[in-house]
Amino acid sequence: MNIFESLRKDHDIQRELLKKLIETSGDTERRDQIFKNLKKELEIHADAEERYFYVSLIDSDKTQEQARHGIAEHHEIDELIEELENTEYSSSAWLKIAKQLKEKVEHHLKDEEHEIFQMAGKVLSENQKSNLAKDYSEHIKSHR
Repeated sequence: MNIFESLRKDHDIQRELLKKLIETSGDTERRDQIFKNLKKELEIHADAEERYFYVSLIDSDKTQEQARHGIAEHHEIDELIEELENTEYSSSAWLKIAKQLKEKVEHHLKDEEHEIFQMAGKVLSENQKSNLAKDYSEHIKSHR
């Protein structure tokens, strides 16, 4: 498995949790559980992605700007999560913010999969791709 396959696998988990999240309503146990799962998944993924994927792209002129953009989007996602945490589950604003989060995360994942992965594929060796996948996966596993 290479780093791109590892990241895509987690991206699929995030997409599924986002889909489930916006299907929830009100102050329910289901909304709470899905939100907590999504929050944890996004935090672990962003941390591991920045440590093992983006850090290897910052050094290259070809990918530095994209890596910085990806990290900046992680911070925007964090801000939306914080906004959700500070909003009552029963508030109509909560679902509106959750939909913004879904759009932001899906935009971010699309950018990564359709642009950043292609550029990274040109600057990383096959050996690096495998080693990054291993390090990334170990980090995810130890924090889930």
